[in-house]
Amino acid sequence: MGQGGGRGPVAGNGWSSDAIETLIVPRTSDIGGFSVRRALPSARRRMIGPFIFLDHMGPAEFILGEGIDVRPHPHIGLSTLTYLYSGEIMHRDSIGVAQAIRPGAVNWMTAGRGIVHSERTPEERRKGGEVLHGVQIWVALGEGEEEAEPGFCHFAASGNPLVEDFGMKARLISGSLFGASAPLTGPNDMICADVELAAGAVLPLDADERERGIYVAQGSLEIAGDVFASGQLLVLRPGDGLSVRAQGPCRLLYFGGEPMAGPRHIWWNFVSSSRERIEQAKRDWKEGRFAPVPGESDFIPLPR
Repeated sequence: MGQGGGRGPVAGNGWSSDAIETLIVPRTSDIGGFSVRRALPSARRRMIGPFIFLDHMGPAEFILGEGIDVRPHPHIGLSTLTYLYSGEIMHRDSIGVAQAIRPGAVNWMTAGRGIVHSERTPEERRKGGEVLHGVQIWVALGEGEEEAEPGFCHFAASGNPLVEDFGMKARLISGSLFGASAPLTGPNDMICADVELAAGAVLPLDADERERGIYVAQGSLEIAGDVFASGQLLVLRPGDGLSVRAQGPCRLLYFGGEPMAGPRHIWWNFVSSSRERIEQAKRDWKEGRFAPVPGESDFIPLPR
């Protein structure tokens, strides 16, 4: 994973299209006993619009009796967006929500001033083995929302519009795209879509002043003669249009939005416009001042 690149001589960046600003090859991290590819934040790019974090989970096949077990951990100053291609995750949090998420649905958790949650493979899904594949995204909140009350919304797959046209299937996750609108509207004119392309299908993307990215989740795609493989994040240049052609069956995440009004700091699971607020969150977690997840006593300690 994470290999690929241009096919022609290009000065300075290794690809032909002027519409591609940056190419990011994610690093690998471990969460809850399996590996993920972390595309954001990166040394090459910290944010795309309000998106400050992007993990590509799997595909990971668990043997009988196993699954993911992400113990309770805290967040501030962000919303988490979980979207699955396959498998199931049970979300539980400190405001009392217990919600399973399945492919095509969206879990949207707003941390605000502080929330704690766990993410685990349900017991019944461990009995026959499980293939887990999906993305988890963090979206930074505006300064007026960072200390809001925590909240949670679940959007079933049936309520997220599916747009189909000439070898393309696009499931809208957030915002308005391809002539349809999702029920989830995030900050800063946020857009997000799960796009599947048949072999040879072309996805034209109009010029857009928003910051945007394409994450290749499966397969490979071609842009202006250059080939980009699974596990790569393409940061698009605002104001430029381009066409994406699938070399074979391909799946990508298309997302973006307007940039934040000011910088956002990120440390572990905390996001804030204020470094001092992150330091306070560290102390609060270390000293047990976050509300617990009902029925769960284990937790992830504060990293050193």
